[in-house]
Amino acid sequence: MTRSGLLFVLGVAAAVGVAFGIVPNLDLAVSGYFFDPAAKQFPLRDLPINRLIRDGAEWIMILLIAPAIAALVIRLALPRRPFPISGRAALFLVATLALGPGLLVNAVLKDHWPRPRPVAVVEFGGSDRFVPWWDPRGACARNCSFVSGEAATAFWTLAPAALVPPPWRALALGAATAYGIAIGGLRLAAGAHFFTDVVFAGVFTFLLIWLAHRLLFRPPAA
Repeated sequence: MTRSGLLFVLGVAAAVGVAFGIVPNLDLAVSGYFFDPAAKQFPLRDLPINRLIRDGAEWIMILLIAPAIAALVIRLALPRRPFPISGRAALFLVATLALGPGLLVNAVLKDHWPRPRPVAVVEFGGSDRFVPWWDPRGACARNCSFVSGEAATAFWTLAPAALVPPPWRALALGAATAYGIAIGGLRLAAGAHFFTDVVFAGVFTFLLIWLAHRLLFRPPAA
């Protein structure tokens, strides 16, 4: 997790935050590409492939985090027993998943930042008023649009990618980023989230992973 990566993500957050803050209807315009006005719905929303991909994403997350949880349990119960994953790496993976997609995204933002989802706003056949990403005065009661939980979980794969050996790390980080964009794009196309919900899901998840990586793996000062 390099400093240049941090600066890039902060630049993306600033550019998107300012642009979509000044012109909030950009979010509606992006979502509108996936909306069928004649049918008054997002066609992808009810396709079986949508559910299949979402289920597959859950299994990917489980397969990635299960060895880390097992490593922590074994190290607590049998501290002298060797395990392929170091305790520090296991703590890094479990903590970033729990604090990022778990606590920050699903427990704090999605239940306390009442932005309606695209399918719920008037412009796409719903009954709620559209609000920009920065406005906490929406009508959603819980499990709201800002930010995307599934996109955040997909972007969390940056954490295991950051532990890949250096010769392959850049490729792994690129693949994790592409995966996060793909899952976020699926949620966008299905009318479940706005563009800014996906972008900031990636930004917040990356920042937490970057900070945790610096705290746990930064070489001690000479």
